[in-house]
Amino acid sequence: MLSRRQLLATSGQGFGALAFASLQAGETAHRSQVLVPKAKRVVQLFMGGAASHVDLFDYKPALIKHHGEASDFGEKVEAFQNGLGPWKRPVWDFEPHGQSGRMLSSIVSALGPCADDMAFVHNMVGKTGVHSQGTLLQATGFNLPGFPGMGCWVSYGLGSLSDNLPTFVVLPDHRGFASNGPKNWDSAFLPSQHAGTVIYPGAETPIADLFPHKAGRYISARADKGGFSLLEQLNRQHQQQRAEDSRLDARIQSYELAAKMQLAAPEALDISKEPEYLKTMYGIQEHRAVWPSEINAEEEADYMGRKCLAARRLLERGVRFVQIWSGNDNGFPRRNWDSHEDVERDHGPLAWGMAKAVSALIQDLKQRGMLDDTIILWTTEFGRMPSTQGGKGRDHNPYVFTNWLCGGGIQGGVTAGESDQWGYKPLDRANPTTCYDIHATMMHLLGIDHTQLTVRHNGIDRRLTDVHGHVIQALVG
Repeated sequence: MLSRRQLLATSGQGFGALAFASLQAGETAHRSQVLVPKAKRVVQLFMGGAASHVDLFDYKPALIKHHGEASDFGEKVEAFQNGLGPWKRPVWDFEPHGQSGRMLSSIVSALGPCADDMAFVHNMVGKTGVHSQGTLLQATGFNLPGFPGMGCWVSYGLGSLSDNLPTFVVLPDHRGFASNGPKNWDSAFLPSQHAGTVIYPGAETPIADLFPHKAGRYISARADKGGFSLLEQLNRQHQQQRAEDSRLDARIQSYELAAKMQLAAPEALDISKEPEYLKTMYGIQEHRAVWPSEINAEEEADYMGRKCLAARRLLERGVRFVQIWSGNDNGFPRRNWDSHEDVERDHGPLAWGMAKAVSALIQDLKQRGMLDDTIILWTTEFGRMPSTQGGKGRDHNPYVFTNWLCGGGIQGGVTAGESDQWGYKPLDRANPTTCYDIHATMMHLLGIDHTQLTVRHNGIDRRLTDVHGHVIQALVG
C-alpha cells in the first residue's frame, strides 16, 4: 500500500516525464522547420548623436514650402530642449537617384549609385529622446544597460566563421566612444566570448594588448610561450572547481583566440596591398596631411573609409558581425550627429565622409559577390525635429526617424513605412516600425527565428526582441 503523499509523488514524476517527452517532441518538430538563411554576415553602421532624417534621406517638400513659418504640430509637443521654432527646410537640396528615383540629399549623393540596392524605413519610432537610452535601444533592443548587443546574439546563435578572428568586431569613432561605450556591445548575460572586440583601423595599435608592450622586449618568445602555458594550466585547474561559471572559460578562449589573431589580425587590417583606385574610392588618403583643427569632409571620409575597408577585409576573412560607429560623446565643438546648434556645420563633413565610404563598401561588396549574403544596416538613436532650434540647429525627435538596409536578401529600391508631411511622426501612427521589427527581419534573413533564440536569465526567457518584433515583409522580397 502507498500513502497518499507517495502516490502523488510517484504520479507526479510520471506526469513530469510525459510532459518532458511532449516538450521534446514539440522542440524537435519546431527545429525541423529551419529557416533558410539568405545572409551570413552583418555590417551595422551607427550614427552616434542622432542623424537628421529630414536633411539626409526623408524628403519633405512641405518643409521647403513652409520654411520660416511658425511650426504647428497639431498637438502639444514635449521637446528635449527648445527646438519648436519655425519650420526649417532641409539644409541641402534633394535629387532623385537610380531607376527607383530615390530622393537623396546632395550631401549624401555619393550613395546615389547604390540607391536601387537600398531599402528605406522612414517610420521608425523610439521610446526616449535621451541619447544613452536611445542608443542602447537600437544597439541591444533595451533602453537600459545589462543586455547583449545584437552582434552578441548573432555570435551566440550562429557561432564563428573563422577560427583565427573574432565573430563580432566593433570599429568605434577614432575620437572616442559614443553614448554608453562598451555597454552597446557587451555580452551581458551571454557567455563572455560573444562580446564585441574593439579594433581601431589605421591606429598605431589597432587592437589593445594583442602584442607585448615595447617595454617588454627583453621577454623571449620561449619565455612568452611558457608563461601562457602556465597561465592556461592554472586557469584550467581553477575552472574544474567552478564548472558552472562560464567567465573563466570565456577568458581562456579569448587568450587562445588572441594567440591566433597575432598572425591573422595584422594581415586582415593591412590595407597597403589594396589597389590605389580602391582606396581612393573609399576616400582614403595614403599620405594624409596634418588635418586642420576644423572638422572637414576629407578627414571624415579618410577615417570612415579606413573603417569600411577594414570591415570588408574582416568580413571576407570570416568575421560575422562588424559594427561601425560615426560620432563620439566627447568634447566641443561637436564631433557627432547631435546638431542642436548648427546642422550644416556638424552634419556636413560627417555625412559627406560617411556617404563616400559606405557607398564604396556597398559597391566593393557587390562586385566581389559578397553583398548577396551581407546585410548592411544604417541606424541612429533617433531623428531630429523638422522645426528649428536657434535658427541653425534641430532638437531631438524620438517620434520618427529613418533606417535603411541593403544586401543579404533585402529588397532594394523600396520604402517600408513613411513619415508624415513634416517628418515629425509616422504617417500611419497606428503602425510604426520599431528596432524590434528591424532586428526580427535581420535575424530572419540570417536564418534565425527571433522568438526562439532565447536565454533564461533571472527567471525570464530573454531575447534580442524582448516580447515584440515582426518580420517586415516588404523588405525581404
